[in-house]
Amino acid sequence: MGRPRAFDKDQAVSASAALFATCGYEGTSIDDLTTATGMHRGSLYNVFGSKRGLYLTALRAHLDHEILPGATAVGSLADAGQARASATAGFDDGPAAGFLLLAAVERAPQDPEVAELVAEGFTALEDALRPTHPDDAAQVASTVIGTRLRLRARPATSQEN
Repeated sequence: MGRPRAFDKDQAVSASAALFATCGYEGTSIDDLTTATGMHRGSLYNVFGSKRGLYLTALRAHLDHEILPGATAVGSLADAGQARASATAGFDDGPAAGFLLLAAVERAPQDPEVAELVAEGFTALEDALRPTHPDDAAQVASTVIGTRLRLRARPATSQEN
């Protein structure tokens, strides 16, 4: 009989998502992941198979727990301006803020599974905006995504202003 897990899988995925959101896939090492998650290297490989497996699991969790609920909240707003403002303020926010956006520019061009997850998140935002922006939901979603990218690119000091 094997030893019981000494880590919480959901907590490990959440910590990994935050790390990937901050450092990117290439900038995150296995050692960084073991430190952030408290998992031993062997456990990480046993549970997730690889760094990429953990990345995909973390991105899927980010979609399920942050992006899709946020899109649903935006979709529940009846006022077009309020929906746009809410989407701009909160899209790809939460503990792993920017993870989906970074995945879109860093990994999606070279990894079809990441591209599918990113497309799912962007499509959810577009679909959420469609009731209040029936003629230009794709354009408004693109504006929201662009705005969030620009906010992410600001130096930390200018984000406070």
